Amino acid sequence: MGTPVKLRRSSRWATSLSSSLLLFCNPGLALSQQLQEDRIRTIVNMVPVGVTVTDSAGKFVEQLRHGDFTVSDDGVKQPIIYFAIDLPTDVLILIEAGPAVYLMEGGHLRAASKLLDGLSAQDRVAVVKYSDKPESVSDFSGDKKVALQAFDHLNFNLGFGSLNLSDSLSTLLNWMDQSPASKTIVLLSTGVDTSAPESGAKLLQRLREANTRILAVSLLGDLRTPKPTNKKRPPSTAMAMTSQQFDAADQTLRQLAAATGGRSYFPGDAKEFAAAYQEISEIVGHQYMLGYVAPIEDEKVHTIDVQLTIDPQARPVGIVSHPLPLRVDHRQTYLARKRKDFSLPNGAIGK
Repeated sequence: MGTPVKLRRSSRWATSLSSSLLLFCNPGLALSQQLQEDRIRTIVNMVPVGVTVTDSAGKFVEQLRHGDFTVSDDGVKQPIIYFAIDLPTDVLILIEAGPAVYLMEGGHLRAASKLLDGLSAQDRVAVVKYSDKPESVSDFSGDKKVALQAFDHLNFNLGFGSLNLSDSLSTLLNWMDQSPASKTIVLLSTGVDTSAPESGAKLLQRLREANTRILAVSLLGDLRTPKPTNKKRPPSTAMAMTSQQFDAADQTLRQLAAATGGRSYFPGDAKEFAAAYQEISEIVGHQYMLGYVAPIEDEKVHTIDVQLTIDPQARPVGIVSHPLPLRVDHRQTYLARKRKDFSLPNGAIGK
């Protein structure tokens, strides 16, 4: 098998959020749009693994090559047959349409311009809001102004009675799992979840098996230290509930992100929101995509482990300027289904 050659950003998978929303109500429908260009050789049962490498200062390590990684499936090393760098990504911004967003008066959304500005021109962004269920606000578009304008068309619910976070994420995964494109959900949420407890457990297991990364940003910052209000007006029941659920809500966001090899952020003010969004845009733009063939189709969950083959202490070219230790983030598991063949965006494949 030949050695794959690294490739930087390639062209886009043609997908449609509006088509996906039809699938929410009609699961039997197939996506009408498939990859229209840059189709290449089909691989059977390839396991895609997105990987980010950062140093102790949080800076991304670039210039790594195919041979600098090893991938193991249930502890057994596997040949890496696909290697690409910084593929275009579909970024879905999922926004909680509850009182936290309303009370923050859009401050975190204004800061989100840092995220949009930092994305590649080839990355596409869609905006979806949720309370009891997900609702499309804007479809995927490479024009980041579309997403920015969508923030102005959000409507908010002023109670925590129906914030079905787990159910909403599960619905979105029903669609996103159908495309092998690089996918990231940027979740803007308090972490409060009114879905049934079993829904949360099922979602975590599904996220561990999926190829969709979650980068979660908590919206509880201002609610942890609320501004002074009219003392004659007692705090709402919703606010009292939130105060009691801070720890559980934070843990929910940490678990959702960790299950996908993503990260979670807990900003307290506009400056920290901007810094979080800036880092998220850099994560999206600094991803290595590795692929290997699933060794067996046993319908079981397999563990994935990615390691660097280089010795950081030897200070090889590419990491000589990075403070140690290095951090490697990636998805941890997948379900070895009997999958249909699919085509990959242009990358490198061993022959």
